[in-house]
Amino acid sequence: MELALIEARRAENAGEVPVGAVIVNGAGDVIARGFNQPISTHDPTAHAEIVAMRAAARLLGNYRLTGLTLYCTMEPCAMCAGAIVHARIQRLVYGAADARAGAAGSIYDVVRDARLNHQVEVVAGVREIECREIVQGFFEKRRN
Repeated sequence: MELALIEARRAENAGEVPVGAVIVNGAGDVIARGFNQPISTHDPTAHAEIVAMRAAARLLGNYRLTGLTLYCTMEPCAMCAGAIVHARIQRLVYGAADARAGAAGSIYDVVRDARLNHQVEVVAGVREIECREIVQGFFEKRRN
C-alpha cells in the first residue's frame, strides 16, 4: 500500500484526485503502477486502477490478469470494479472506503457479485486513515 500511496501523491502533484494503484504478481513483484489522470489526459476512464491494469496487460501481453493483486488507496468505483472483474484480478486490497461511489462493498459490490463470471477476493481498510486523509486534504485545499 505504501507504493500505492506514492502513486496517489503523484496524482495530487499533477492536480488530480489523489488515488494510486499498484499491481503485484504472486511473488510480490510490482508489475504495474498507476495514478488518477483523467484531467491531464482528457480521459474519463484514466482512473488509477485502469491505468495500472492497462500497464499490466501491456507488460503481460494479455488482457486477463489472473493471479494478480491490485492495491488501491480508495475503493474502486463501478467502472473500475467492472474492469477488475473482466480482467480477472484475483485479489483487491484497498485503503479507504468510498461511501459515495464505492463498488467493492460500500454502495455496490460488483467485484464479489456471484451473478458475474468472476469474483474477486477483497481486503478492505489497509492503511485506511492515510488513504482517506490524502483525499480529504486534497479537497480541503481546493475548497480554501
